[in-house]
Amino acid sequence: MNKDERFIVLDEIYLPQIAELYRNAFAREPWNDDWSDRERLDKYIRDIACSCSSLNYGLLKDGRLAAVSVGTIRHWWEGTNYCIEEFCVSPELQGNGIGTDFMKMIEDDARTRGIAGIFLQTDNDKPSYRFYVRNGFDEMKAHVSFFKSLKNTEEQ
Repeated sequence: MNKDERFIVLDEIYLPQIAELYRNAFAREPWNDDWSDRERLDKYIRDIACSCSSLNYGLLKDGRLAAVSVGTIRHWWEGTNYCIEEFCVSPELQGNGIGTDFMKMIEDDARTRGIAGIFLQTDNDKPSYRFYVRNGFDEMKAHVSFFKSLKNTEEQ
């Protein structure tokens, strides 16, 4: 870690900064997420960052939030896991190893908390997929995520 960087556990005071970093990171290619509805964005960040089991990490660089990991601690029969809901690095800092360094800091802190593993989901056609593979994450081939859109569907 550089002297201008500081690894911290984030609390609710950082919610607006988390939301802004998240919006900036995912508004561009390849995601193109439209978070122009600030109220919806704030609710989403609060939903994922403020549960009783939340554990949110941040990396400050020159006093600004440069990377975030928003997640929860979940207790499972195999052990306690840190489940990352969202992970992002400021777009202007991507590609410089900050994400890898940040992930190592998260892993080190998680180990001190007795956490047995880290779980997350990502799309296999996005750069994040390659990032997680490079950082030692194994793809769970048997794990499947499902989604059913309820927009514009008629009741049967």
